Amino acid sequence: MNDIRIRNATLEDAKQILDIYAYYVEHTAITFEYDVPTLANFQNRMENIMQRYPYLVIEKEGEIQGYAYAGPFKERDAYDWSCETTIYLDPAVQKCGLGRKLYKELEKRLQDMGILNLYACIAYPVVEDKYLNKNSAEFHAHLGFKKAGTFHQCGYKFGHWYDMVWMEKIIGLHEKEQPSVKF
Repeated sequence: MNDIRIRNATLEDAKQILDIYAYYVEHTAITFEYDVPTLANFQNRMENIMQRYPYLVIEKEGEIQGYAYAGPFKERDAYDWSCETTIYLDPAVQKCGLGRKLYKELEKRLQDMGILNLYACIAYPVVEDKYLNKNSAEFHAHLGFKKAGTFHQCGYKFGHWYDMVWMEKIIGLHEKEQPSVKF
């Protein structure tokens, strides 16, 4: 059976979501976080995001396989039409199409809210190593994101310096009289 479902995350999902994220903290430079957050801290992060933005999980046969969410690009009113997007998949299900499905649903929900600009902050290796490859940037490029900028050697993890790239995707029209975002 290949039952795939995307739904809103709940705080009850936090443990399973944190388990996915913990892999990336402990074994990769995809996140520049050094320590796995506590469950309470992670639930607090989720709760803050869910007050204004979508926070989604993708399930396959009832098991959470990944999650994606949006958050503020910057904390100023003029940035309301822009947001930062994040996605993490269980490493066992990467390159199976679940990430594309999940991100497309996130994009649709953001577009329905009136969001116009999507941004992704992505750790990027000068030279690929066992902690970081270019897969995330390539994934975003396949979904229509374009590179907007590079911060050189701004993240240090596992004894290596890594770049960070910003990628962007415009998903709506920028009007002279722009309707408010529906948070």
